[in-house]
Amino acid sequence: ETLHKHNEATDSNNSIEAMEESLSDSNAEESSGGYWSLFTNWPLMSAITVYCLFSLQDVAYAEVFSLWAVSDRKYGGLSFTSTDVGSVLALSGLFLLIYQILIYPSVAKAIEPITLVRATAILTLPLLASYPFMTTLSGFNLQLVVNCASSLKNSFQVTTITVCNILMNDAVSQDLRASANGLSVTLMSIFKAVAPAVAGVIFSWAQRRQTASFLPGDHLVFFMLNAATVIGLMCTFGPHFARGSTKH
Repeated sequence: ETLHKHNEATDSNNSIEAMEESLSDSNAEESSGGYWSLFTNWPLMSAITVYCLFSLQDVAYAEVFSLWAVSDRKYGGLSFTSTDVGSVLALSGLFLLIYQILIYPSVAKAIEPITLVRATAILTLPLLASYPFMTTLSGFNLQLVVNCASSLKNSFQVTTITVCNILMNDAVSQDLRASANGLSVTLMSIFKAVAPAVAGVIFSWAQRRQTASFLPGDHLVFFMLNAATVIGLMCTFGPHFARGSTKH
């Protein structure tokens, strides 16, 4: 944040802040209003809203996934052991590392930022809807499908969060970026704090609905996760995004 306060004449053209400002989006709002102007910076607030909603969905998914995986099959779970769950998470993390280094940069260059968020949200819907049907599998097929699904879900999420951070930084001038990120992390933390409690309540409720005619058992859980995804997706169609047509 303090980089913009250094005014060495000899290095002004090569300074970090000069390079950042040259890369900053032309739609970034002026900082004349100070910190409070962030709340009326609609490109920023739109990006923060999407960021918070998808963060909530991701934490709720993380809470539900482990509970669902270790649940007995008679309750709609996979009867996994804690070791099985750990293996899935470890392999997903390894895939995520490869994805971020080798795949994401190419995808980000080819697709507009907000379009990329929409695409991952749309792909997330059938992916989450497929989870309850994995209980029909067993053995190697089950392990393969669960690992693939978990890896894809995490890749979609990290793509969304990365793009949201880019959109938020582009929505403000360089001297307000730290304040904007502080605001976004504060609001995101509130959503992340609420998510596990809400997910736990819904999961417990679903366990008592095993014989329901509509969304029985864990179908309800993943339906609610998809509902959060749809709300986040709808928010991406707002008119205020700073980089609606700029590739990064």
